[in-house]
Amino acid sequence: MSLLDDDIRVVVSIDFGTTYSGYACAHKSTPEDIIVQEDWNELEPHYKTPTVIKYEDESYTVVKSWGFPALAEKPSNKKKNSDSSKPIELFKLHLIKELSDEKPFLPEGLDFKKVITDYLKKLVEKVKNSCASNWQNLDFYRQVLIILTVPAEFDDDAISAMRECAFNAELTKDKFSRNLKFTTEPEAAAIYCLNSMKGQYNLSTGASFMIVDCGGGTVDLTTRQLLDGNKMSEVTERTGDNCGSSFVDQEFVRFLGRKLGKSVIETLKKDHYGLLQYIIQEFCRRVKIPFTGQQSDFQSFDIDLDDYKLIKQYITGEEKNQLEESDWSIEIGFEDIKMMFDPVIGRIIRLIRGQLEKNNQKCSALMLTGGFSESRYLQARIKQEFGKVVPNISVPIQPIIAIIKGGVQFGLQEEKVVNRVLKRTYGTDIARASQPDDPASEKFPNGLTVIFDALAKRGEQVPANKKVIKTFEPCSLMQQKIGFNMYVTKNTDAKFCIDPGVSLLRNWEIELPKNENIEDMENTTVLFTLSFGSVEVLATAEDQKTGAKYHVSFKCE
Repeated sequence: MSLLDDDIRVVVSIDFGTTYSGYACAHKSTPEDIIVQEDWNELEPHYKTPTVIKYEDESYTVVKSWGFPALAEKPSNKKKNSDSSKPIELFKLHLIKELSDEKPFLPEGLDFKKVITDYLKKLVEKVKNSCASNWQNLDFYRQVLIILTVPAEFDDDAISAMRECAFNAELTKDKFSRNLKFTTEPEAAAIYCLNSMKGQYNLSTGASFMIVDCGGGTVDLTTRQLLDGNKMSEVTERTGDNCGSSFVDQEFVRFLGRKLGKSVIETLKKDHYGLLQYIIQEFCRRVKIPFTGQQSDFQSFDIDLDDYKLIKQYITGEEKNQLEESDWSIEIGFEDIKMMFDPVIGRIIRLIRGQLEKNNQKCSALMLTGGFSESRYLQARIKQEFGKVVPNISVPIQPIIAIIKGGVQFGLQEEKVVNRVLKRTYGTDIARASQPDDPASEKFPNGLTVIFDALAKRGEQVPANKKVIKTFEPCSLMQQKIGFNMYVTKNTDAKFCIDPGVSLLRNWEIELPKNENIEDMENTTVLFTLSFGSVEVLATAEDQKTGAKYHVSFKCE
């Protein structure tokens, strides 16, 4: 058990996923009793609910439905959709900058942060009700620690946006509350696997193991080393990519586009989204989930367009001629399905290979978690590729809840994570004596040049209690704030804040008390502390003389 704040009684882990979301909770007095929310669907228990939301009208102010109910309506063969009647999904992917050219659909003028906030608000209501029903007289904002899991590829801006949305969704009372903490999805999965599979591999101290968390939108990887006391350290930079199971669905839609015509698919997306979504879900249920990659197991899947007469009216040209010849039936064969899976699985295999190369091919066990990890074809391909390199490759029991349970275990046992590997270099701007080859734009007339001063570098193993402390003093009696610019880059050798790839991460500001005289000003020394041991950079400021804590504000640029 970690040394939780005395006020904390309950830990809640929220897995806000790309395609499905869920949560779990536990009381710190009974940490082994983790309660996973299952009451999502009236028909049967589910550990997660779809990350889907639907609005009443085009003002997008009132949520009509979310989760399973947002997808439950039977599609019409007649009714034309308006944008507001479409379920909005995959909106979490708008937080990933690398997808700038492939962002999922959002109605024009609707901000993705609003959608995330609206969805989280509904989820938070359910979380609060669960806590109230399980534990009486619980002060949610004071006695509950929230662990929010994020993909490995989320950068600092994405994490900051998630904190903002969580606050707006009333998950916290204070925007910068320390009762909200972040961990990465593969880190949560690693903690879960370490706790649930202790005797399975007989891993010895010093052995390394890899977690490959395969979700609906993202696949996240981390390689950890087992330390004494069942603790672990991160040994390589965690990686991830947008190659989860929903991208198999996208390949299926592209296949349909080749059969029906691209313009037909665009019309379905625009005017009959529910019908298209129904066809996709039928494909998932009947084909994607059971697919093993073995020809002997495969049963062909046919789409009879006579069951979808609305679609037929949009088909023209060569596609219409070919479908008339096949009696308006689209047959999807074994090779067709394999071709939908292979590009996605190929990206996952490249991610695993990259992690192995970074760790010099040292890996005693590889554990697959997340909903996509239940794919027998994915499992078979990974064992085929890496079975000779990694002696133990397996999937834990209930891999879909590995992140949810692991998030709770992280909150209860943060000391299990000894260190992490930084994905970015963090630094600030300082002045030094000018040199002849310094950029003219960074030189001051007083003979000083502003340079980039690295506080922590990408690839470094950073202890969980790592702190960087800077000392500041006010320049005048009238000064009310001390500013501190923080920059970030993926490079490890940046010299100036204007170098390519260096960007301003935050303007940090410390509010100062009023100084009545020069002696007060001379005695005012502020210790500014940056903590790098979490996936979120935290900041505190303290008056060295009085011990007073100063408010630190975050200006998101």
